[in-house]
Amino acid sequence: MNMGFRVFSVEKQVDQAVIEQFKEVVTPHISDNMNRIHAAGTELRPYHKEGKLVGPAITVKTRPGDNLLVHKAIDLAKPGEVIVVDAGGDTTNAIVGEIMQRIAKKKGIGGFVINGAIRDSVAFKNDTFPVYAKGVTHRGPYKDGPGEINVPISIGGMIIHPGDLIIGDEDGLVVVPVNEAEDILEKAQQMARNEERIFESIEQGTVDRTWVDITLKEKGCELIDTPSLISSGESK
Repeated sequence: MNMGFRVFSVEKQVDQAVIEQFKEVVTPHISDNMNRIHAAGTELRPYHKEGKLVGPAITVKTRPGDNLLVHKAIDLAKPGEVIVVDAGGDTTNAIVGEIMQRIAKKKGIGGFVINGAIRDSVAFKNDTFPVYAKGVTHRGPYKDGPGEINVPISIGGMIIHPGDLIIGDEDGLVVVPVNEAEDILEKAQQMARNEERIFESIEQGTVDRTWVDITLKEKGCELIDTPSLISSGESK
């Protein structure tokens, strides 16, 4: 095998019915139920006008500044799939621009996640086609390779395997492993229901805040009456 210059197929993806339900779940609820360690760092931000990113990953690993394998991934991608590119986090050259955006959108591709830069940012800013990236530059890419498609990649602390579910909203990006999707969905939906009950109790003035003092006491925090200390002279 020509390691570093290969294209693989995706073996397994999340069921479409599960994907549809994830479209109604916010990233904080997903992240909290994966112990907050399967989320991308804050450097990957949305550059599109609005809208959520949800879909199974087609992963691309390419050298910084080169998008030959990204073009191939666009040709291979099926509707709804998200092209996730590890370009080393380098922002010297853009990995995708408006032409690639238009092709991907026409094909029904779910969006782009670029660990690198984009260009033609106004085209993304004025459109709902989802794109997350590290930065923007006018400098274009090279098309020489090497690179690999559908191999495990790492972006901003996330380990992403082909077929894993990528979710992005205004708060950032999370990845849900394909074999854990149904379990995480159920837990995130339950968290959303619990949060709604909290919102209701806030409005009704019945929210229970005793947990704060209980937690402080358990952790050994002292609650000191400062005026009493002053009057007794202990503050000197």
